[in-house]
Amino acid sequence: MSSLMRWQPMNELVSLHDAMDRLFEDSFIGPRWGWIAPMRAANLAINMYETKDEVVVKAELPGVKPEEVEVTITGNTLTISGESKEENEVKEKDYMRKERQFSSFTRSVTLPDGLKADQADASFENGVLTLKVPKSEQAKPKTIQVKAK
Repeated sequence: MSSLMRWQPMNELVSLHDAMDRLFEDSFIGPRWGWIAPMRAANLAINMYETKDEVVVKAELPGVKPEEVEVTITGNTLTISGESKEENEVKEKDYMRKERQFSSFTRSVTLPDGLKADQADASFENGVLTLKVPKSEQAKPKTIQVKAK
């Protein structure tokens, strides 16, 4: 036996409205459209790992120049921010086209305790920022010899 359900057209319109919102968000606001959605903090990939003597942070910054990046450490918070500017100009016989693109980004991560922030070293190569922050002596692991009795 089948049951009948009353059709409510407003429910269908809301579903269509939601579907159209998703379509436009996925098409024009997604990460593949760099000219509409510039680099944001969510797109700034950061890898952080620890060695015996230091903490290493690597951030991928494609298309950004080293002079456009600012790195600050306040307490245990590392902040990487910057602004990218690009200008293209094409002059042809009958027309001229000039485009400008500006994007800014900021990303903060928490660093472990016991680092010497004043001795940090930052380098930039092939679009990858590498920050090395040495550990203080108290933060370095210590090996304790176990003696048999």
